[in-house]
Amino acid sequence: DNPIVFANKAFLERTGYSISEVMGRNCRFLQGPGSDPAAVETIRLAATTGVSIAVDILNYRKDGSSFHNALHISPVLDGAGDVEFFVASQTDVTDRFRILAEREQANRDLSSALELSNTLVHEIDHRVKNNLQMVSAMILLQSLDQLDPQVKGALLDTLSRVEALSSVHSRLHQSADISRFDIAACLRDLLGDLVGATGRSDIHVVFDLVSVEVPAAKSAALALLFNEVFTNALKHAFLPGVPGRLRVTLACEEAHLVATVEDDGVGIQDLAKNSFGLSLISTLARQLEAEVSIGSNDLAGTRVEVRLPRSALITSL
Repeated sequence: DNPIVFANKAFLERTGYSISEVMGRNCRFLQGPGSDPAAVETIRLAATTGVSIAVDILNYRKDGSSFHNALHISPVLDGAGDVEFFVASQTDVTDRFRILAEREQANRDLSSALELSNTLVHEIDHRVKNNLQMVSAMILLQSLDQLDPQVKGALLDTLSRVEALSSVHSRLHQSADISRFDIAACLRDLLGDLVGATGRSDIHVVFDLVSVEVPAAKSAALALLFNEVFTNALKHAFLPGVPGRLRVTLACEEAHLVATVEDDGVGIQDLAKNSFGLSLISTLARQLEAEVSIGSNDLAGTRVEVRLPRSALITSL
């Protein structure tokens, strides 16, 4: 049964046994309830097959205390090549296991903290979204009582902006990663809602978008900026009863994220140039450190280009 026939002083000091207590016994007496069965089986196979092994196993001292043991076992062969003895050496690696356990616990604590943080942020986003919906409802009720077309139009424009913010918070609330925001998905949602609100089925929308994620902190400003661009196009570019086409592209250049919105409508009008919406676009562009240019395109319609510094991006999918 592979009894111990020699044990040095270090072995005796580490295990707490005397030489008379270990001689003639198989070393399995060092094992206990916490010893890994897989490690025990590895040792058994080594003794059966006569191969060298290195395995970590939890062993126990005479007083019942445990230590992690880096065990190395090698066979000693006789002249005929048969196993005559096994030489085993032990290294106390308890500190290594302790440090590893502390790191694993720290990782678990960090994961729990991050999960709690995400839950709290999701809850905040949900509450903000609910509050924005209440604000939207109040603005809508006010607009229904207004007889002045200009006041009514201003209220409805404000309603559109609040709904753009609500859409952003809805998307963040549903996202698994609340730290990033997909601009492409936002543009699709915003323009789809705005075109649907016009009730016009003769406005054909074309998207050519790369999926690009930016910090969620920029989501509100970006949503408001493009909401104004889309709203201006839908309000001023297309005459009643005249079909139109709206093309939205999003591409990554070396230093910038470039978004363009082009229509084949009537072109830039003086009223549109001096609108509050374009003033808001200018303000939001400064906030985002973006460049916005507005001009005519090849179809005599309007082309709006927004250039956002690439440094603001997190990742391109």
